[in-house]
Amino acid sequence: MVQRPFWLQKIFQAWEKRSLVWLSGVRRVGKTTLAKMIPDVLYLNCDLPSVQRELQEPEFFYRSLPPGTRIVFDEIHRLENPSMVLKIGTDEFPHLKILATGSSTLAVSRKFRDTLTGRKIELHLTPVLWNECLENFQIPNLDKRFLHGGLPEPLLASEKDPYFFSEWLDSFYARDIQELFGIRNRVGFLKLIQLLMRQSGGLADYTQLARLAEINRVTVKAHLEALQITHAIYLLPPFHGKSRRELTRRPKIYAFDTGFVTFARGWDSIREEDRGYLWEHLVLDVLQTLVHRSRIYFWRDKSGNEIDFVLSLNRSRTVCIECKMNPDSFQPHTIRLFRKRYPGGENIVISPLVRAPYTRQYENLIVQFHSIFSFLDFLNSSQFATGK
Repeated sequence: MVQRPFWLQKIFQAWEKRSLVWLSGVRRVGKTTLAKMIPDVLYLNCDLPSVQRELQEPEFFYRSLPPGTRIVFDEIHRLENPSMVLKIGTDEFPHLKILATGSSTLAVSRKFRDTLTGRKIELHLTPVLWNECLENFQIPNLDKRFLHGGLPEPLLASEKDPYFFSEWLDSFYARDIQELFGIRNRVGFLKLIQLLMRQSGGLADYTQLARLAEINRVTVKAHLEALQITHAIYLLPPFHGKSRRELTRRPKIYAFDTGFVTFARGWDSIREEDRGYLWEHLVLDVLQTLVHRSRIYFWRDKSGNEIDFVLSLNRSRTVCIECKMNPDSFQPHTIRLFRKRYPGGENIVISPLVRAPYTRQYENLIVQFHSIFSFLDFLNSSQFATGK
């Protein structure tokens, strides 16, 4: 079993703030395996009828446990009243440490009559991060991470199996989308999600998506909301100061995993021109892990000048992030344009070819060059980190 100390540390840090941690992520991203890695944990699979019977009287169950017990409720939405089980645990037995897992946010299921506001820390488990590939999974081949994606099973496979991805989509629709949202148009939904994966990283065009998926615009927007809640897509809003020269409304839509992007596009290998595009997705995974989504944007003006990601703490401090496979290909022109409007903040280039962080000056513009590792250090030491 591949250990994942990065995520284990995040769980323990969350437990220091709250006794309840909600761990969500897409199907087969590794939630169960990660939960079982917690030392001395009481693991309960809520799919099992025996566990469901045991938790019919949650107060009696909790009283039987010694103080400090670490409990995992895996797939807790399978219980008849999961919010009651968690609420009793957090309110009446705060000396216990509880981890509950699910594919989506608590608010999505009708079973959760109480979303436990103020009682929990939420963690979103992304596909395997590039730093984890290098440190824990012993996969130094970036093209493999791009092509296979970051779900542990296909990532660790020697060859890419298209059946895994098609089967995952069918299972995702049946067990997440249909059960949670009652969406019945399977063909239209699957057409839409494959379109989104094929167009990942592009601007949202609801009219075009509706036409190609053969559903209406209202349905497209409803499906997009369901896909966001279940972590299958990420809508990245534009950063702007309401200038007529800036894009102000249309978000960019990113699929959750590069393996599904390459599957939807029919790629069986990675070309030189594909790498920069896919590298953006891996950087976004890191941002989602450490930065609250309300602070993550992209920037584009009406002339087509674009910055990959902008982190916003306030109007006087923004971080510009450019994703480059080769750091020597960076040109400062677009960041200069952005800094004329928003002068305060750091300028960063992230590249897999950077070994140690360094700084370059382009006249009056200072740019930091980072690897994923040093960029993680930057985020952890800044006020952009989640919860700070």
